[in-house]
Amino acid sequence: MGTTESVPDAGGKGKYLVLAAMIFAVSMTFIDMTIVSIAVPELQQDLHLSSTGVQWVVNAYLLSLAALFAFGGRVGDVLGHKRMVLVGVVVFASASAMCGLTPIGGAAEAWIITFRAVQGFGAALMFPAALAIVVSSFPFAERGRAMAVFFAVAGGLTAVGPLLGGVLSEWTWRSIFWVNIPVAVVAVILTLKSKPVDVYKRERIDLVGLVLIVAGMGLAILGLQQSSDWGWDNPLTWACIVVGLLLLVVFFVVESRIEVPLVKVGIFKVRAFFVENLVLFVSMIVFIPIFFFASMYAQIALGMSASSAGLYLLTFFAGFAPAAQVGGRILDQRGAKPAVVLGAVVSAVGFYLWAGKATDLSGGLGAQWWTIVIAGAGLGLLVGPSNTDAINRASDTSYGEATGVTQTVRNFGAALGMAVLGSILIAANRSNIESTLGGFGVPKATADQVAQSLSQSGGASSGSFSSQVPAGEQQKLFEAVQGDFAQSIQLILYCMAGVMAVAAVIALVGLQRGKQEAPVEDPGASPAPAAPA
Repeated sequence: MGTTESVPDAGGKGKYLVLAAMIFAVSMTFIDMTIVSIAVPELQQDLHLSSTGVQWVVNAYLLSLAALFAFGGRVGDVLGHKRMVLVGVVVFASASAMCGLTPIGGAAEAWIITFRAVQGFGAALMFPAALAIVVSSFPFAERGRAMAVFFAVAGGLTAVGPLLGGVLSEWTWRSIFWVNIPVAVVAVILTLKSKPVDVYKRERIDLVGLVLIVAGMGLAILGLQQSSDWGWDNPLTWACIVVGLLLLVVFFVVESRIEVPLVKVGIFKVRAFFVENLVLFVSMIVFIPIFFFASMYAQIALGMSASSAGLYLLTFFAGFAPAAQVGGRILDQRGAKPAVVLGAVVSAVGFYLWAGKATDLSGGLGAQWWTIVIAGAGLGLLVGPSNTDAINRASDTSYGEATGVTQTVRNFGAALGMAVLGSILIAANRSNIESTLGGFGVPKATADQVAQSLSQSGGASSGSFSSQVPAGEQQKLFEAVQGDFAQSIQLILYCMAGVMAVAAVIALVGLQRGKQEAPVEDPGASPAPAAPA
């Protein structure tokens, strides 16, 4: 093991400068989980992306982050955490710049999806390394508070994404990527100036495990997300899904047998840790994808501008943020189970009520806001306690390793949600629009093209149908198609309500009542803070 630079004035300002540097570094990764969703309609129209292509713009980032998070943590352990933070920031910012420079034309879809995946790789390098640096920079007694600040500030930036994305999109969608560059510059300067402790150990990196988890997750998500284009009767769809899942099973078996695994899968033998991660996995199917679908709904069905859509999504955090504080107090006083079960139930009810209001286009946000707040409050109650309790239960594993597992599970759940729910949306919207256009005498083949066009338009005008229907019918048809998209989103919201109901059942049956007994303290570990949003 080797140690390089130490923290200057470790008892004073030095450690807080380190904390600020790491917050700046990871802030980009949190903002990017939601900021891109707002710009999707404009980005899709400008680049002429396919329906599945625009979903890959969001999902390539999530999938890359999920598949490579554990690898990023291991590389940081071996090569040094400060080095990986700096490399990760540079990779992330460079990929962001390339996303903003996506050319117009046939190469646009492959270009932006590729560099979104590279962004995810950069995030996977910097995030676990930043966590490790914060842990090592503070005395044991202060680590819990430091990590709570780290996640409270960085995780809170998830809420900034929709608002910032809406404002920047009014100028150009490219700016949502370019905004990462000045943040990255500040992060690099602060990291170099703060000179964090850089502890590393020379160990073998499990490359076999890396290949298995990347291939397994990638193939499974590929098959699920492309099912709307390839069709469920296409052998390629099922081949990707089945082979991907089999590779993940092989990954689990291999990791349980080798001495230095990429992921210590044995941690899942701890019942509470397994159940909490299962709840997180199921909940993340909803939590990140909702911003993508709600943004599309606000701009296409409700006809909102990008900035107004940002405010629409911010309503979700009006419920999430205060409920997260309540959930933390329940965890401290009564344990995780009451907060997690209640949160899942409240969220399921909120999404169900939101779905019931989704087709009320005349009422808009005024008719829906309270249902959105309820849905957000439910997830706010759930996410922090389940994440924190999972890490606390893994007392035989270091904080960094346990966090790496939970972050991998969370991001894979979000990627799976985008793939499955995205495919459902495309199929439902196509069917709804074909039915509506059929009532106007438009042939099915033409109706399918119009459905594809609308999904790419970011909110088409009535003139979009000039070649299909008489001029006098165009506005009426456009309003009907807006309603069709609202019905499609309504189905997604009902699916989300069902997913959260499943999470409630898992938590109710799987979690034990009462507060957890304090684990035996490991001087090299740290108390688990409230989880990030």
